[in-house]
Amino acid sequence: MFVWGIDPGLSRCGYAVLDTGRAGASRLVALGVFKTAPDQPVPERLHALQHDVRGLIAEHPPTAVAVERILFSVNVRTAIGVAQAAGIVMVEAIGAGAQVTEYSPNEIKQAVTGDGAADKTQIETMVQRLLQIDRPIRPVDAADAAAIALCHVARAPMLARIAAAGGRR
Repeated sequence: MFVWGIDPGLSRCGYAVLDTGRAGASRLVALGVFKTAPDQPVPERLHALQHDVRGLIAEHPPTAVAVERILFSVNVRTAIGVAQAAGIVMVEAIGAGAQVTEYSPNEIKQAVTGDGAADKTQIETMVQRLLQIDRPIRPVDAADAAAIALCHVARAPMLARIAAAGGRR
């Protein structure tokens, strides 16, 4: 079973794919960043991102896709691009039959480090430890995507229990 973590972005969209088939363990099987050229028109960039996402779906069909939720952005133009990229990923994931869940930055930090106010270094250190990676993960968008996937792996059982009890997240 593949769980994806997505750190959405139009210029750089980080992704991580975890294999959660072994009980109690997640194994990293893919990690990287989809890039689009800022000098291209937005529709072409979104199409390129869609193509990349479809390729990843073909290689590692997701059961669940976790996406970082946009809460606030000073730069509206950046926020729009991030939202568009997240939309492409979510639509393609649903089309592939995956469950899609959004997490806030604080939820991700809390799940991975135990501290909702953790900084980037603390998050990256925990991601490396949890996934047994012995080197810094670059680019940072890929490390963020791995944290998002790990957040979902940690929180999914609780969310399933809430849903089974008829509650909402």
